[in-house]
Amino acid sequence: MKKYILSIDQGTTSTRAILFDNQGLAKFIAQREIQCLYPHSGWVEADALSIWVSVIDVINEVLIKANITMNEIDSIGLSNQRETTVVWNKETGMPIYHAIVWQSRQSSEICDRLSDKKESIHQKTGLLINPYFSASKIRFILDHVPGSQKKAENGELLFGTIDSWLIYKMTKGKVHATDISNASRTLLFNINTLMWDKELCDLFHVPMKMLPTVKPSCFLYGTANFFHPNITIQGVAGDQQAALFGQTCFEKGESKNTYGTGCFMLLNTGDKPVFSHCGLLTTVAWQIGNNVTYALEGSVFVGGAAVQWLRDEMGLISKSSESEKAANLASDTEGLYFVPSFVGLGTPYWDDDARGAILGITRASDKNQIIKATLEGIAYQCKDVFTAMDKESKCSIKNLRVDGGATTNSYLMQFQSDILQLEIMLPQCLETTALGVAYLAGLNSGFFKSLDEIKKIHSYQIIYKPKMPKAKIERRYKGWKKAISAVRKFKI
Repeated sequence: MKKYILSIDQGTTSTRAILFDNQGLAKFIAQREIQCLYPHSGWVEADALSIWVSVIDVINEVLIKANITMNEIDSIGLSNQRETTVVWNKETGMPIYHAIVWQSRQSSEICDRLSDKKESIHQKTGLLINPYFSASKIRFILDHVPGSQKKAENGELLFGTIDSWLIYKMTKGKVHATDISNASRTLLFNINTLMWDKELCDLFHVPMKMLPTVKPSCFLYGTANFFHPNITIQGVAGDQQAALFGQTCFEKGESKNTYGTGCFMLLNTGDKPVFSHCGLLTTVAWQIGNNVTYALEGSVFVGGAAVQWLRDEMGLISKSSESEKAANLASDTEGLYFVPSFVGLGTPYWDDDARGAILGITRASDKNQIIKATLEGIAYQCKDVFTAMDKESKCSIKNLRVDGGATTNSYLMQFQSDILQLEIMLPQCLETTALGVAYLAGLNSGFFKSLDEIKKIHSYQIIYKPKMPKAKIERRYKGWKKAISAVRKFKI
């Protein structure tokens, strides 16, 4: 009897292996930190070999913790930090340059040169022309490693996002593939034709020979014979799409928001892409069989990072969890707003030059009020994203499912419910990214019989319901929009 799905969750700062049982419960977890490298201002890189070693380490550790062998593993699900780019030698399997992490801005100039093509790129990919995505990172590597362009054209080099890199290593070089959700984040994949796009590849001068084969998210990728001759990889998805699936947002109009350092909100838009005019990204959520599901995605750059700022730079709290108590002690913040745009504003503004501000301070303002306004500032930013999604998707959004570290803050969750006038649903298992690929792998292997079975076993620990009067919400949100306007007008 196979007892577990083994999920590998390879993130920006850590790699985790989690064993899930047939009730979708995380039974054993192992984790290793990943070191990010900062060779120049705005550059973020990582050692791709160290990432691979971290995967080996956590798999070994989680098996030891569970006191089992690979014989008790049904299959492997893999989720990954998206857009992070690796180029390696096909013969040796060795990277030719550090992995360039999704956050890195080192390929900005390449994107700037193509700014006149932004509309055609958007219509094909659903994305903005931005160094965030993989294509300009590939171009940067080929520009900076002597002789690599010629080798790439000769088929000697391979490109992959982290999922492709790990699949290649786990299968001992036998499989060079990616899932469709990760492919849709490269700026080289046409989400209308569901194929790599020759015009886009030519635009970035990326040889198509480098690119991995694109597979469904729920699919038999190959045997992870580095670990065991009979263990297969059967579910793969980018981290945010995996979390959407892990939150069981299987139907059009279902949405999730991850509250981490930043916030990522995704909305299932069904079987057709919805192209945004409000700064939302259009992405492939997943593919099961021949059925492709799309999503709209919005990003808040500073979420939990604002609370870290209160703790680390301002010293207003000694640990993040104290922010909830402070917010509950504070008097009403009506008229006081904190816009935490430390690195600009994300969706729907995309204003890189905006900087943070606290507005509406009076002599009576105290530290608890500022802490409270910080939490409310996170919720207001998420409402901005939600409002854009609601307008453009024309879906009837019934609730918002949430995950991430900041969901432990009950004040933030209740205020989010109030300001959205929506139920906020916190699941029993908060490891939704790893859970999503466990569900995908288990669906393909038969470990989970159907989406309906998954829905039945998926449970929630808390459901927040709106309590604040609508007139008060409208007044407060109007004040927030004035605060945003003031921040965007103020330029140094």
